[in-house]
Amino acid sequence: MTAPHALVTGCSSGIGRAVAQALLDDGWRVTGLSRRRPDLAGDLTWLPADLSRTEQLRAVVEGVDDLTAVVHAAGFQRAQPLGRLEDGALREMLAVHVEAAATLVDALSGRIAEGGRVVLVGSRTATGAAGKSQYAATKAALVGMARSWAMELAPRRITVNVVAPGPTDTPMLHDPGRAAVPPAVPPLGELVDPADVAALTGFLLGPHGRSITGQVLTVCGGASL
Repeated sequence: MTAPHALVTGCSSGIGRAVAQALLDDGWRVTGLSRRRPDLAGDLTWLPADLSRTEQLRAVVEGVDDLTAVVHAAGFQRAQPLGRLEDGALREMLAVHVEAAATLVDALSGRIAEGGRVVLVGSRTATGAAGKSQYAATKAALVGMARSWAMELAPRRITVNVVAPGPTDTPMLHDPGRAAVPPAVPPLGELVDPADVAALTGFLLGPHGRSITGQVLTVCGGASL
């Protein structure tokens, strides 16, 4: 039996790395996109790519075929309150979070097998968060795209969902670009583990995720309460 095949962006660190390694551990083939070479064990094909250079992405994935799933996990955060918003930050985040997702899924949708999966990694801040308006806007855009694609791909039984983590223990959490709005520990007492986000993503990619589409699944340690 041929192993299922997933394309995972942002596979060199954080949630993307956790998702890619979990899939590899479960016997998947993974094609990973990232700027830095990932430290992963398993049947991995790495394609170096700068997700902010969206005009190059179609060429990067030109040879990728026979897909079971696409997981767009690449992302970063710039956080400032009104009156201190960084010029260009919104444009940069839109490119990586939204334009890259649109370009890749548009290029690859015809190569995803019937009954396949698409998962976009969003954020629980998509509903709004003080000091994170630009970041929240880009993550909110993923919800509209995912629901639209879910409608379009339903005839092929391809599901499309958003996994929306709360404060997660990744390098992004300690990025100086978000220092103006430091993370708060969720009510359950600890940051979200990237492995938990990967496990939820794995469920959506697996056989029991077949009836879930067009949804936002939040894993936040109670931060949404």
